[in-house]
This record gives sequence, structure tokens and C-alpha cells, in this order.
Amino acid sequence: MASTATPVTTHNAVFGGVDSHADTIHVAVVTDRGGHVTDAEFPTTTAGYAAAIAFLNARGTVTAVGVEGTSSYGLGFTRAARHAGLQVVEVNRPDKAERRRIGKSDPIDAYAAARAALSGRASAMPKDDTTSGIRALHNAARSAVKARTATLNQITHILITAPDDIRVKYTALHGKTQIDTLSRLRPNGAATRVAVLTALKSLARRVQALTAEHDALTAALDTTATEHNPGLRAAYGVGPDTAAQLLVTAGGNPERLRTEASFAALCGVAPVPASSGRTNRHRLSRGGDRGANAALYRIALVRMSSDSRTREYVARQTAAGRTKKEIIRLLKRAIAREIFRYLTTPVAVPDIADLRPARQAKNITLTTAAEHFGVWPAVISCIERGTRRDDDLASAYRTWLNAA
Repeated sequence: MASTATPVTTHNAVFGGVDSHADTIHVAVVTDRGGHVTDAEFPTTTAGYAAAIAFLNARGTVTAVGVEGTSSYGLGFTRAARHAGLQVVEVNRPDKAERRRIGKSDPIDAYAAARAALSGRASAMPKDDTTSGIRALHNAARSAVKARTATLNQITHILITAPDDIRVKYTALHGKTQIDTLSRLRPNGAATRVAVLTALKSLARRVQALTAEHDALTAALDTTATEHNPGLRAAYGVGPDTAAQLLVTAGGNPERLRTEASFAALCGVAPVPASSGRTNRHRLSRGGDRGANAALYRIALVRMSSDSRTREYVARQTAAGRTKKEIIRLLKRAIAREIFRYLTTPVAVPDIADLRPARQAKNITLTTAAEHFGVWPAVISCIERGTRRDDDLASAYRTWLNAA
């Protein structure tokens, strides 16, 4: 532990700042008027976190601690500090202009974090640990998709330059049929031909393994996300990946989300004022969590294609002269308002466990039920499994089954 500032004194009220790294954290203390007190470095271990907290408490009554990277390198210290009863606030990195002006070092960043907590510029609560499992599954599933896409691209590139007979035979196949066929290859012939076929077979089997891995991770993600927030998962157009992304963005402690407008800004769908002089306008926000923004976009697309109310809204806006991009922006803002309610208010999801047994007991097929209500069989299946919420349809379906 190395101190680099003024002699240690005790103050009535102090603010802490933490610059976090993989192996160390640098802790700084300032007075309630912004004066530097002292700073020191600690290892990222349980003992190091305890020593850092003792270091802060020894300098006075700690009002708040600003921490950089509360969801990454600073997560361990954040857990320990909150367990010790300290108020922790999340601090963004200093902007580039300030960094160019004052330079960069661990003590400088730690003092900047402390001043951010003191001034109130940093006031956001860190995310809690309840969504860490969802984040882990979500990242693993996304990684499997990226690896699968890269492998499919490799297969395409190899087929482009493969010998004519191989290229013509296997480029005529598509999707799962192509992958299954390539995975069953028995390489033979000249050395070049054997090498190409061996590579294609290996890549095809890799695609199959990654597909199975992604399916398993998505199933686990679906179960976890549904248990965490059944109302969100049952919302129209919200799938396992979308629900996971929104839960990770919001965190498990809804008190972080003060208003639905702040949540919209967090997702990058809130209009940003861009007025000057006689010009009074707003522009599209390009900030916020782009993963959450993409999740809202996917929900909007699903509803535009299959939700009757959304389709009617799109028709009205189109008749009013708005473009498709403008309509999607409006939909994303409205969806953010709805998602905010799901994230901050417990929503009771009606029990649908009786629907499938009731249908099977009367030997009614999904196709028959779907034809009666004028929907696809997959819609009835989703209602029965609880992966799609439509309370009106579920109620009408239950009434029809009881009367059948």
C-alpha cells in the first residue's frame, strides 16, 4: 500500500473515489469541500477490499464512494463496500477534454471519482448481483451465435474456391440441409479434394455443435429470465434474448430507474433537444445502451408484423405522412415506456398451466384450436407454454375448451 498525498488527518465528512483495475484498486479521499486528503493502492482481494474500506473509514464519516467500473473491475470492491454499509455511486470515466487537460494516472482518476461523488455528477446506483447469472448466460449465447456465423462464413468462402464438382454440388444446398450433408462427408480422391472435404466436414460439425450449444443456453436463459421477471418475458414480442438484454441493462434493483424518461434515455430512444436560436427541434439519440436499443427495435419489428394494434397504429402514422424509420422511433419510445413498467412494477401473469391438459383431455389438436380462433397453431402453442402473453386470447381459449 503506497500513499502519495498529504499527511493523514481525520475529517467529519469525506467522499471516496476508486479507480479499479484487474489486480489493484486505487482509493482516494476528499473532504466535503473537495480538498485532497490522501490516496492509496490496494490489491483486488478480499483482504485488500477490507483494508480499503478501513482506509476510508479512518479518514472520517464516509458520505459516498464513487467507483469506476462497478459492473467490471470494480464489482468486487462495490460488493464489499455495500456489505459494509457504504453508499456507492457509479462513476463514468472522465471525458477526453478533462483527461487532456489534467492528464491520467491512477491517483488522478481516483480523485476525479471522489469529486464526482461529492458534486452529485455521479449519482447512479450500481447494479446489484441478481442479474449476473442472466448476463453470463446471455454473453455465452451471443458468443455461440457469433462463432456459428463465423463458421458458416468460412464454409461459404471455402465453397467459392473449391473444385468445380464440390462447389456445384454443395452450393445448391442451403441451410440445415447443407450442414447436415457436409457433416456426413467421406473425403476421398486427390489430396486437394480430400483436404477441402475434410475442412468442410469439420466446419459443418462445428456448426452443429454450436447450434446445439446455443439452443441449450437459450433454454436456460429463457427459464432464468422468466423466473426473474415473468411479466416482462410474457410481453408481446419479448423473447429470451430480448428479455435478458433488457434485464441486464436495467439491473436487478429497479430503484436505479427513477423515471420512464430516464430509462428511455438509458436505452437511447429519448429525443435529444437540438435547439439553437430560432431553431426548435429534437434529434435522435445515438447514446445509451445500444444492446437495449436493439432489443426495443426487435420488439417493434415483431409487433409491426403480427400485432393487430401495432399494425393499425403503423397504418395511421403512414397515412399521416411519416416514414417507416420515424414510425419505428415512435414505437421504440412507446415500448420503452411499457418495458419500464414491467421492470419496476411486479406484474402478475395469469396462470395458463390448465390450457394444454384441458385441450389434450378432449383430444383437440393445435390446428383445430388455431382454426377456430383464426391464428397460427404456433400462437396457441405459445399461449399454452406461456412464452407469449395474450390475456384476451387465453381467456377466450379457456372458455372455448370448457365448452367443447
